[in-house]
Formats: sequence, structure tokens, C-alpha cells
Amino acid sequence: MSSTLRESTLKDKLEKLECHFTWNLNGSSYYLKRLKENLEDISTDEDGWLGPIYNMLGFIHFHVSSTDEARIFFSRAAEAFSRLRRSDRGPWLMVSYANLAWCHYHQKEEAQSQFYLSEVEALMKEYPSGSEAELHPEICAEKGWVLMYDTKVTASDYLQRAVEMQPDMVEWQTAYVLCQEKQSNLVDFVMKLEEAKDRDPENLYLAAMCLVKRGFSGEKVDENEIDSLANKVLMKPVSSYKSFRQILKCYKYFDLVDRAITVAEKALEKHPDQRYLKRCAAICYKWKVINGKGSPATHDMIKRAISLHQQVVEEYPESSFLINLHLASMYAKTTYDAKKADAIFQELLDKDLEPAEKQLLYNVYAKHLYFNRNDSNASMNYHMKVVEIQHRSFFRLNSIREVQKNYYREKCPEMKRKLSECLRKNTSEEEIIEAMKNDHHV
Repeated sequence: MSSTLRESTLKDKLEKLECHFTWNLNGSSYYLKRLKENLEDISTDEDGWLGPIYNMLGFIHFHVSSTDEARIFFSRAAEAFSRLRRSDRGPWLMVSYANLAWCHYHQKEEAQSQFYLSEVEALMKEYPSGSEAELHPEICAEKGWVLMYDTKVTASDYLQRAVEMQPDMVEWQTAYVLCQEKQSNLVDFVMKLEEAKDRDPENLYLAAMCLVKRGFSGEKVDENEIDSLANKVLMKPVSSYKSFRQILKCYKYFDLVDRAITVAEKALEKHPDQRYLKRCAAICYKWKVINGKGSPATHDMIKRAISLHQQVVEEYPESSFLINLHLASMYAKTTYDAKKADAIFQELLDKDLEPAEKQLLYNVYAKHLYFNRNDSNASMNYHMKVVEIQHRSFFRLNSIREVQKNYYREKCPEMKRKLSECLRKNTSEEEIIEAMKNDHHV
């Protein structure tokens, strides 16, 4: 068999495997870099999802940095599965080995690729799913978990199948409930969260989300319940703080941002070098300084907010775009240093950004021009730039709404024509209705 034919046959077999390379995941560089840093923050040795986390990190490294690093993480995933499942061999290794097969294939290492392909095929024979049309529950669960970061509807389908086939896996059941948020009415979702919390009582992320949704449903929640959750986290090792941000969001929802700042600072006092906690604290200060939550921000608070944001930019070099955007907004809104705000915005505007990043930047910059620079025409030009980018997002709907509203009140015939032309060329009637129906505040 010729080398070309052999390679073609190998690729055909690899394309039939279930793994990250065949799941059509979002390949946006910005998305993957942000996800990488988020996963690095939440990965702990005790996490039941450590294997999938390492597999996802391997896939991200393959796309944005190093194939060698990718292989290391795929191998770590296999080791994590074996340790957590207390067995060196099992169906949970199929995704990791399939990823390794693809990784070696892309490095033109056919022998190693074939080795891992053979390992996957052997595991499939040893641990059949019970039906040729059905995936093994271990694959369903990992695929569902991965798709939670991409599309929760499809994720729900796979996790449901995994739970039905293997109902004793508590973390699978919890993940299945969490990804049903948009598919259930609020009352049903709160009930599912309560049931999941009973099954998974140590999951503080779940408990925090349950409090927020109870608030959404109109129930009065005692702030002592939130304090209790926060104290439980603060008593744990820092490696177990992954639910901390969700707990801080509880304080925000119940208009307790000052309390959130106190708790975040308390955590930072215990662990001053943890970048994740700096990020959590920076977010709390953003709620206060930019969003105007809680009591008025003092001069010292503004200085602290800016300092934390500057530190977070350094700690998260690959995904600092959003933090820089918050930092610019903070400088502009507080008039702390208007020139620095303009400099940061200009630096971001000069970057080669992806469509989703451009929409976010242009939308925020449009509001900056309107509220902080009193330049309504320039502001509207940037809202139109957002609308012209054909990428469905919250920010696009928000800008469609602004363009439509401005069209009705615009007095200048030329500007009115531009607004009309922008909407006619770049939007559908359905999009305009959706944008105007929902008040998409940023």
C-alpha cells in the first residue's frame, strides 16, 4: 500500500472516532484562549471532571500554542481518569486516546497515531455501548460536558443519554441539570436545582446558582445564606475555590455588592498571589465603579479597582482584552484619567480582532463616545459597525436597538438615511423585532 493511500485510510478511521477533533468545536482563537485560562483556574486534583478538563486543555494547546503541550495534556487526561476511576483501563480512556491518535497524525507520526487508534478500537470491543447506534455513556458524558462550553442544548442531549445509561454518576447528573437552564421554565429549573443540590451537597457552585434562581422566582433570600456559602468556600483550600465567583454573583443579584467586595478582599488577604481571586475581586469592583451598584465608590475604591484590573491584565495575558476594556471604561467613567481611557480604547481599536471581539469593543466604545464624550454621531457610527458584523450576539442586538431608536428621533436627513441603509442591508425584520422587544442593556 502506498504511503498516500495508507495515510488516507488512517485519516478515514480517525474521522470516525469520537473526540475533540471530530466534535466541530468553536475554533475561535479568542474564545479558546479565554477558555484555556478559565479551565486552568478551576482544574483541581479532586475534580470529577479533571479528565475532561485536561482533554479540553490539550485541544486548546493544539490550536493556539504547542502540539507537544497538547500531547502532555491528553496524557494527563488519561492518567486523571485512571486515578479517579481507580483503574488503569476502561472506556473513559477512549476520548483521550482518540485525541492522541489525531495529535500524532497531525505531526506526521503515523505509527504512533495507528497505535492509539488500535487502543481505541480495542477499548470499543472491550466496553461496547450496548447498541451500535449509541455512544458509550463515558463518551456521552464527556462530549456533553465539552459542548456545555459551546451549545447547551446539544450538551443536554448527550448528558441526558449518559445519565440514563449510568445514573449513579452524580457529577453527570449535576452537569445535566445545569445545562437545562434555557430549556426549562424558572419554577421547574429551581426544582431541578434543589434536587441536584440534595444529590450533590458539597457542590457550592450549584448551591449558589440555586440561591440566585430562587431570587429570580420572587423568593426572598436571607443574605446569611449567601454568607454561609462564602464562609464554606473560605474555609477550604484555595484549590477548591472554583465556586467563589458564582457566590459573589449571588451578592450582586441581591444588591449586596459592598458585601461581595468585603468577601473578595478577605479571600485575597488569605491568598494574595492567586490570580483567580484577583480576577474575582476586580469583577466586584467593576460592578461598583462601572455599573454603579452599592454605595457610591470612594476615591480609594476607584484606585483599588484600577490597581486590581491592571494586575489582572498582567496575570491573564492571553485573554486580557475584556479586562482592558473594563479598565478603559473605568478610567472614562470616573474621570480618573481620561487620556488613559482614550489610549486603551485606541490600542484595542488598532488590534486585529475577531468578529465577536469587534462587536463587543465597538458596542462599548459607542457608549463611551455617547456618555463620556457627548459625541452622538461618532457613537452611532460605531453602533452601525456592530450591526454590519454578521455574527449573532447580545451586543449586536443591543446595537440594532440603538440604531433603530436613533432612526426614529434623528433630525438630520443624511444621518437618517445612513441608519436606514444600515438596518436594511444588515438585519432582518425578525432581528429588529427581537432587539426592540428585549431591552438589551450592557
